[in-house]
Amino acid sequence: MAAANAPVVVEPDGSVAVARLNRPDARNAIDDAMREALVAALDGLADHRALTALVLTGTGDAFCAGGDIAAMRERLDAPVTEVAETGWRRQRQTHRMVLALHKLPKVTIAAVNGPAIGVGMDIALACDFVMAAESATFAMAHLKRGLVPDGGSMYFLPRRVGLPRAKELILTGRRLTAHEALELGVVDRVVRAGELDSAAIEWARELSASSPIAIALAKSIVDRSFELELESVLALGAEAQALCYTTEEHRASVEEFLNRDRKPK
Repeated sequence: MAAANAPVVVEPDGSVAVARLNRPDARNAIDDAMREALVAALDGLADHRALTALVLTGTGDAFCAGGDIAAMRERLDAPVTEVAETGWRRQRQTHRMVLALHKLPKVTIAAVNGPAIGVGMDIALACDFVMAAESATFAMAHLKRGLVPDGGSMYFLPRRVGLPRAKELILTGRRLTAHEALELGVVDRVVRAGELDSAAIEWARELSASSPIAIALAKSIVDRSFELELESVLALGAEAQALCYTTEEHRASVEEFLNRDRKPK
């Protein structure tokens, strides 16, 4: 578990890890330290066999207010060539963060407790599921800063809401309430603010109750299915199934099913 003042705090809750973006004074705006901390936390969770799911949320009244605007201003004072080089390096770290979250071999739920703006909305969409408190809001605010969405939402958002709606949300940057986000498909569930953490953890446990290996393999294939032909999905499924046949979870499940039928009524 990280220190209480760390940029990202991870708190195990049984088989579920709760990771909190932890810059409440800055409304959890993403800076370089938080990028690095989140990548490190996700890398650690990927190999943690006892943890089967991740709930990602924010400390305080915001999920993530986007990029750190003050840091953006400081960067603009540097020479143009330096701005380009440091920007490129920062983009690479952002992409590592998003890919580590998207490819985590666990069930992931973004528990959006407040505004998820810009890159904050990006990282929420990088999760498998999005649960929002009624007070949560969402906005693709990148263009309002003269920037393009750089945290994966140009990939994730069309898959959730369709291409024309994704373009509209990106181009206008308009703010969505939790319930409008639910209607559009940006969000999967909306709950009362005081119930968010417990509801997200309970749902994470429900979603991750099956074989961890089967979950990781199925998630990996489904995440790529839009870019693959049917034959490729079937081939990947066959390879994954061959591995699943060898697991203790499969063996135990089959034995449990057969033994249940043998029990006297």
